[in-house]
Amino acid sequence: MFNSYTFFTLIVALMATNVYFPNYRHKSLSIFSFAAGWLTGELALHHIAWQIGITFLFVIFGEITGGLDGLCLVVCVLCWLALARFHFRGIDARAKMETALTHALGASYMDEILPEYKSQCLDAGIDRTALLRPFKRDRTGVEVIKDLSFDHQGLKLDLYLPASRSSNAPVLMQIHGGAWTENKGSKNEQAIPLMLHMARRGWACVAISYRLSPKATFPEHIIDCKAALAWIKQHITEYGGDPEFIVVTGGSAGGHLSSLLTLSANDPEFQPGFEQVDTQVQGCVPFYGVYDFTDAKRRMPNPGLKQMLENSVMKKSLEDHQEAYLSASPINRITDQAPAFLIIHGDKDSLVPVTMGRDFASALQATSNEPVAYAEIKGAQHAFDLFASPRSEHVKLGIARFLTWLYCRYLRQKDSA
Repeated sequence: MFNSYTFFTLIVALMATNVYFPNYRHKSLSIFSFAAGWLTGELALHHIAWQIGITFLFVIFGEITGGLDGLCLVVCVLCWLALARFHFRGIDARAKMETALTHALGASYMDEILPEYKSQCLDAGIDRTALLRPFKRDRTGVEVIKDLSFDHQGLKLDLYLPASRSSNAPVLMQIHGGAWTENKGSKNEQAIPLMLHMARRGWACVAISYRLSPKATFPEHIIDCKAALAWIKQHITEYGGDPEFIVVTGGSAGGHLSSLLTLSANDPEFQPGFEQVDTQVQGCVPFYGVYDFTDAKRRMPNPGLKQMLENSVMKKSLEDHQEAYLSASPINRITDQAPAFLIIHGDKDSLVPVTMGRDFASALQATSNEPVAYAEIKGAQHAFDLFASPRSEHVKLGIARFLTWLYCRYLRQKDSA
């Protein structure tokens, strides 16, 4: 007979199934599938714990009786085993990151890291405390300066700096995601684990804001990002940073904007009023970005992105304004002069299909003279890196190795110039 424990078992089964088989096809269901899969998959052990706790309460209050309830208990146990397997498979992210780095940088890339920086890569392991409390932000060793104005449209940025500041620190610029849209993302909650990690290792990290749709219309989003970069280049020395070495990162809409910023250096269309400012950066680390607004290869499994771009972000149709969509697409701006890239995408992403990341990486690898690493993270949903999990921790450490290698190469080139 259907009862409350049967209903509970159905929820448990749906959550576990969605982690392995997210929905891509239906616009609304794909959003729900993302939210459920993201929180369940990356917090699998936490979900197992509360589900076991509730099951124990069902037992205490005598709600589990008879054959059907016994079968439901078996189903729950199988779901917990599946979630545990998913959790521990997150450790595979280390191998994925290392394979991507050795393929792009060479098998001996760690030997090219200067001795004084090698400890940044070798002494860092998984933050097991963070795995237990994934939403806690440990700011030990980091100075945080919030809401500095960068003198453009009333927008602000945050700094994450080494507590013991030095001079000429490498700079990491973070562009947040959130569908380019108000109330879906901000500089306050994204990439915090990565910025704290890099700040402890001597980097000056900058999380910027930009105008958001539907009030903002593209290209205002990228213009704001360029204005923030111009401010960083002018003022970061006041906070110990090196304006000559800046790498930009971001996820989702931030993956799009960080890639576009990197590949459209000094394009006057995107820097009106400050055309003379050099907006080149030394590298880019985009996460699960939208790299082709035209979706020329029909990678998007549902019309959600096209509708959002036409109605809210671009505010013009793709069919009538294809040139504007091409101009906004990072994949359309690749040249052999593109800086180094590390592209990261999860193979369970239900919002931006992994094939879009593959296409972008392949196009860069075929054209750019600089290293292009592509890490496809098994089991990772969209936004998987927002808090600590085995996947996000190993990806974070891999990014640190890439950034440190890139910075050491810059220092060697600077010394030999």
